[in-house]
Amino acid sequence: MGIIDTVSSALSSNAASDDGDDSRRNSEGAYWCDDCDVRVRDVAVDAEDLARDADGTPLCPDCGAAMRFERSHADGCAC
Repeated sequence: MGIIDTVSSALSSNAASDDGDDSRRNSEGAYWCDDCDVRVRDVAVDAEDLARDADGTPLCPDCGAAMRFERSHADGCAC
């Protein structure tokens, strides 16, 4: 029974951690600063407490320029 309990515990721990991380499933892309190559996922903007311009676009934490929203980067990944 020890092995079964261990496997069951491991599986339930993974399921619990997946339920708490909705940001992976709800992300629609990332904001990029072309000058600084800074990337911030859209679901992390509030957590990183980035300033925003009048339109609500996040500003780069390094240079202060408005960041560009992009669903996928040039390498083809759906970030």
